[in-house]
Amino acid sequence: MRTWLLALDRRVTNLSLNVACLLLAVISGLGLWQVVARFVLSQPSVWTEEAMRRLLIWCVMLGVVVAFRRGALVSVDLMLRLSRGAWRHALRAVIAVVSLAFLAVLVWFGADLAWRVRFQTFASMELSMAWAYAALPVGAALAMLAVLAQYVDPVNEELENAQ
Repeated sequence: MRTWLLALDRRVTNLSLNVACLLLAVISGLGLWQVVARFVLSQPSVWTEEAMRRLLIWCVMLGVVVAFRRGALVSVDLMLRLSRGAWRHALRAVIAVVSLAFLAVLVWFGADLAWRVRFQTFASMELSMAWAYAALPVGAALAMLAVLAQYVDPVNEELENAQ
């Protein structure tokens, strides 16, 4: 079970990282196009700003998956640094449970929100708002997998490199 979980997590985390990086490149390209269209061509683009905002939501939620897996979220880690043995294991379990509970709330309310706005469309595009809000439950569900993998096989890059 552990091997299967870590293999799935490795694939999901790598995919999340690659898609988040691709989205960041697309957002940068759209921002450049917006500047060129507005100031060089004197024809402002009406859809790029809204698209950039929505893509940024997806970029952040996919980036959170990677941050959870690598133990790179901002935290007060003094207790984790000072704890050893059973205390450290118990503290890691508490962190995992609290993280899973928070992410479960995001999945629940994010799915509800995406469902509620499914008939609304973006102002500048004929696209459902549910696509933007779907980033919350999708990213949180993928992050739940990362939290479980982090608990089973801890990778604390931030904690190990902290001074």
